[in-house]
Amino acid sequence: MLNAKISGIASFVPDDILDNDMLSKMVDTNDEWITTRVGIKERRVLKDDTKGSSYLGARSVEKLLADTSTQPEEIELLICATSNPDYRFPSTASIIAHDCKLNNCYAYDIQAACAGFIVAVQAARAYIQSGIYKKVIVVCAEKMTSMVDYKDRATCPLFGDAAAAVLMEPTDEPVGVIDGEFHVDGEGLPHLLMKAGGSAKPASLETVANREHFVYQDGRTVYKNAVRDMLSSTLSVMKRNNLTIEEVDWLVPHQANLRIIEAVAGRTKIAEEKVLVDIQSYGNTSAASIPLCLDDYKYKLKKGDKILLTAFGAGFTWGAMYLIWAFDTKPTKEQIKRDKEEEKKRAKENKK
Repeated sequence: MLNAKISGIASFVPDDILDNDMLSKMVDTNDEWITTRVGIKERRVLKDDTKGSSYLGARSVEKLLADTSTQPEEIELLICATSNPDYRFPSTASIIAHDCKLNNCYAYDIQAACAGFIVAVQAARAYIQSGIYKKVIVVCAEKMTSMVDYKDRATCPLFGDAAAAVLMEPTDEPVGVIDGEFHVDGEGLPHLLMKAGGSAKPASLETVANREHFVYQDGRTVYKNAVRDMLSSTLSVMKRNNLTIEEVDWLVPHQANLRIIEAVAGRTKIAEEKVLVDIQSYGNTSAASIPLCLDDYKYKLKKGDKILLTAFGAGFTWGAMYLIWAFDTKPTKEQIKRDKEEEKKRAKENKK
């Protein structure tokens, strides 16, 4: 049976960095408090108020096309996962497609919050397996800082801006997306949302004054559900595919909170060195977090590697995906150096 593989990946983050010390001058917080609770040291910020998520997404798509030597006219479909669309309409996907001169493709948005990447990849897989399309781009573009309240010390340290994109194509090799499991529970609505700005509660002087156009999160409830649901969906996918802990090469969780990542990874009993983490550098970039992390560590990934992805987001929506990596990337000297430094740090911590 024809399968769908990821044949290329690219990401883009803004140049401007907002680190914890800088944030502590904006709100009552400090580096130790943030690092201890969520493991984030810095995040990227798109400061230009005239640019939205589409700008980030278009840059990642342009890089993807260049890296894979793909011509814009070859792309037949672009799916954009975002919680921060440029406008309520038209779609952010249509803007990205136009900016990147993807003149032969259809484009649309999906909204699956932080689970957007794996949900969009599952959709792209279905299009490819059905034979409708052969070259599909999934792009996750999130200007998260556009919905951050920098007076709320509980949420403002969490989020950063980023985009990442993958090219998906058909394959008859034993690689690509193998399985996925997805869930939604609408009872999560009051615990993670933007309270105003939609048709249920349109913008008004009152909603603006009450600061209801920013992300609201009940941290304890989200943490509890995220750990439970990411863990259960990951174990379910492993069981369904007879995948043992030893056979898993990499676990890539949604980069929301280092404590959530550690809890999920620890309970799966997957070795620490197999868990890919870059939240310290970017914060929570919502749908972009998993592909950003994959791109950050793609030099470590080898063709045939068995990878588990898992995410949890507003809705509540969550799930897990099992894929087999389809290509090799050579590491740079800087990446090799970083790996050695990480190994030394890990060895030192283990001795303690």
